[in-house]
Amino acid sequence: MSKAKKDKPTEERILAAAKNIFVLKGMAGARMQDIADEAGINKALLHYYFKNKEQLFEVIFLEAAQKLFPKINQVFNADQPLFEKIESFCEEYIEVVMQNPYLPLFVLNEINQDPEHFLDKVWAGRTKPDPTKFLEQIEREVKKGTIKRISPLHLLMNLISMAIFPFVAKPMLQKNLGLDELQFRLIMQQRKKEIPKFIIDSIKK
Repeated sequence: MSKAKKDKPTEERILAAAKNIFVLKGMAGARMQDIADEAGINKALLHYYFKNKEQLFEVIFLEAAQKLFPKINQVFNADQPLFEKIESFCEEYIEVVMQNPYLPLFVLNEINQDPEHFLDKVWAGRTKPDPTKFLEQIEREVKKGTIKRISPLHLLMNLISMAIFPFVAKPMLQKNLGLDELQFRLIMQQRKKEIPKFIIDSIKK
């Protein structure tokens, strides 16, 4: 079978099925047979389109990254007051990761294995997130005295870590706190408001 005979609808159905399975079972728990069943095709056809689940996962990850990074850059570069920008960052970041909850662990695993290769692959032909304008805005607000003195870099890391940690620690949080999937997602929706409130309350005068 030649590549020309691969049709886009089938490929899109496979990717949609794979995303559902990765969300449900995670990268480690997903099997190619699960994905084939979800897509309504046989395993041989699945392997024709994608040789293994790692290749599938990479395609899905890069698709999600293409959605996240432009949105984050848009927030960083927006002509917004600082507090509104903090709120927008949390809203956009958490929303994309909620739609792709496997992203944080996948990124951590890949970076730990081969950071240079992974980042080259992620940034290839794409605009990197650039927080320069956001960091400069924080510094200006500090100098004007509208917020407490804080390192712009630490403020940015606080935002990112507070948004991303629950997804990384999701299995532990669910088990220890007795949260089902619906409860966890509800909490993450709430964190879109709780994180910026916490950050803003800690820096405003």
